[in-house]
Amino acid sequence: MKETVLSQLAALKGAPADVLKARWRELFETEPPAYNRRFLESRLAYRIQELAYGGLRRETHERLEAMAKQYANQEPAERKARPVLRPIAGTKLIREWQGVEHCVTVRHEDFEYLGRPYKSLSSVAREITGTKWNGWIFFGLKNLQGRK
Repeated sequence: MKETVLSQLAALKGAPADVLKARWRELFETEPPAYNRRFLESRLAYRIQELAYGGLRRETHERLEAMAKQYANQEPAERKARPVLRPIAGTKLIREWQGVEHCVTVRHEDFEYLGRPYKSLSSVAREITGTKWNGWIFFGLKNLQGRK
């Protein structure tokens, strides 16, 4: 009887490197890359599950190919640029500070507070508190560990 997927995955953790490489040859029918153990384990685990449960859907594979082409056509500086993650225009951000409720409206290019435009949430937070603040943290859009 064939081993269960779970037992095959568990066996990867304690297997010596030469066993991992042999398993790679068996599953991928190529020589294993010269990457570290963690990489081999993760790729082998994915391949075991892929063979047992099926791989990505055709639509997903096509979408990934299209994204890869789009990425390849970008300039190196564009690839490194982080996407601008901001709330949708029209969103109201409400924050209570020292017993007073403050409401900021997100606009397409800026933020509106008390009828005045502000370029950043940090400048609004500075206006409210009188001290420097990260606006994203002040309005609860990002926690102190940097996770959104």
